[in-house]
Amino acid sequence: MPREVALFDALVPALLFAFLAAACVWLALDWLFVRYGIYRHIWYPALFRLAVFASLFAACGLWIY
Repeated sequence: MPREVALFDALVPALLFAFLAAACVWLALDWLFVRYGIYRHIWYPALFRLAVFASLFAACGLWIY
């Protein structure tokens, strides 16, 4: 896959699409975690949310490249 993608005559990094995909999956997971009360069992929920997003973004980025 190319490193840049032409989007409306502007070159954007291919990782932008990985970021958007990770954000969509993260929002769905976050909604599920809130709905089922998983964050009550986690010591520091904000750090856990960041770690989940970073893991998803890294996985999407590795999958693209």
